Amino acid sequence: MDNIYITRTSESPEVDFNFSNHVLNMTGESYPENASDFFRPILIGLEAYLAATSACEIVFNFQLTYFNSSSTKMLYNLFELLNESASTNDNRIILNWHHDEEDDTILEFGLDIHEDFQWLDFRPIILDNAEEA
Repeated sequence: MDNIYITRTSESPEVDFNFSNHVLNMTGESYPENASDFFRPILIGLEAYLAATSACEIVFNFQLTYFNSSSTKMLYNLFELLNESASTNDNRIILNWHHDEEDDTILEFGLDIHEDFQWLDFRPIILDNAEEA
């Protein structure tokens, strides 16, 4: 299984899905011109990885500071895949939800994810200024 690495741009996040180490990272902002085109290969790769993985601890470090509505739909698809894998493949998915202490919007979205996808082990983490680079 090939890892996924996509470099951050001004409109899209850095995606570093290291499947071999079971660590998934997404950092930056997400408002690509076509969110479906951007996220499609990520979702396909993640789905293949999760189908081949069971009884494993997977850590997802989510650190987006902004995402638009079309990205939100794609992120819901991503969290749905993770939640399903936790419920059916006995995977433990730790969702480290990094957010700025003053950014209620990102935190509230994370709390909605926690409510909607209860198989994910949601862990809110407040960023300090050194982490935000």
